[in-house]
Amino acid sequence: MIPRDFPALRDSPALRDRLAAEYALGTLRGGARRRFEALLRDDPALRDLVAGWQERLAALVELDLPMMPPARVWDDIERRLDPAAIAPRTPWWQFWQSDVARPWGVLAVGTSAAWLVLALSKTMPDMAPQSRQIAALSDAQSHTALVVTADTTRGRLDVRVAEEVHVPTDRTLQLWAITRTGKPRSLGILPGNRSTDLVLDARAIDPDVALLAISLEPKSGSPDPTGPTGPVLYKGSWANL
Repeated sequence: MIPRDFPALRDSPALRDRLAAEYALGTLRGGARRRFEALLRDDPALRDLVAGWQERLAALVELDLPMMPPARVWDDIERRLDPAAIAPRTPWWQFWQSDVARPWGVLAVGTSAAWLVLALSKTMPDMAPQSRQIAALSDAQSHTALVVTADTTRGRLDVRVAEEVHVPTDRTLQLWAITRTGKPRSLGILPGNRSTDLVLDARAIDPDVALLAISLEPKSGSPDPTGPTGPVLYKGSWANL
């Protein structure tokens, strides 16, 4: 019997796969985890999904996590920041710089790394050498919401939603590449709260790109071609695989 919390589980392959992944990762907790375990007892196919994810995640121990930038990078950023001059409504560029200046991402390395594995397992069916980059985009509380992968072989930028993103009906999400000097480059508008892929803009994989960020913008995107006009909701380091 399907619990009321998961009424469409048997009819939704995507939901089954997502819950199996969260269960294998350990991010499905509390009552939701117990109800999912009750489902596992009577659903062999669901058990197979979980086993598949557990096998994929075994590669996590072999994942070479991105190294933190050299200390001189943080020193340069700190010299350019003047905390006394930061207004209550912090400009978007100070928002990401100030967070980058504090290596908050290290605290969320487990969650981020796990979602990196999820992305890789979906986008790397074989182990052939390919040029790839990846970023786990998190909010200010270090909750990973999206995972972005660049695949130069396919010429695509894959954006996977790892956690529900709430977007007002009159707004949209816009993806940006941020260079090491703080210059933003728009990579495209995202279609709301769902995974998608975009045509890979060569500027996204330039060696000078340090971060990816997502801002909340008007429906047609930022009216300013030089950068976001709305708040930056998510960001993460752009790392080579």
